[in-house]
Amino acid sequence: MTTTAPTTNGRVIALAHYAARALLEGVLTRHGITFEQSVTLRAVSVGGAPVERERLVADVIGSLKADESVARAAVDRLTAAELVERDPAEASRIRLTDAGRRLFEVTTAETAEISARLYAGIPAEDLAVVGRVLNLVTERANAELARTRGTGSA
Repeated sequence: MTTTAPTTNGRVIALAHYAARALLEGVLTRHGITFEQSVTLRAVSVGGAPVERERLVADVIGSLKADESVARAAVDRLTAAELVERDPAEASRIRLTDAGRRLFEVTTAETAEISARLYAGIPAEDLAVVGRVLNLVTERANAELARTRGTGSA
């Protein structure tokens, strides 16, 4: 009997996303943070330098496709947990605390191990094709969101 590959569509993509996200959320829950807080912590971490609070909120909104209140709440909760703080040199900027940096490093390492297991044995060429397709779908979805929201950008 020959097995054919499933057609790629929104459902297939969503099932993969939610399965992987459930694994990620298991890691995050063990460390006492939410998915939204993790996205926010990552946005502060990747630049290596303090980030303007309003830019951070905008980045989180763009990543999560969430309301502004969700992004602001994530920043506020990370601040209350002393994982991020206002930059003493410029109060409009947010930076990682040492505890925030350690948490980001630990959760990143744990999720990298899981990702390695999930992607093990998949040929690099297949991963490259999937990456190109998903980037294109993301670009188109962002453009559609911008069109339907009337913002002109995503």
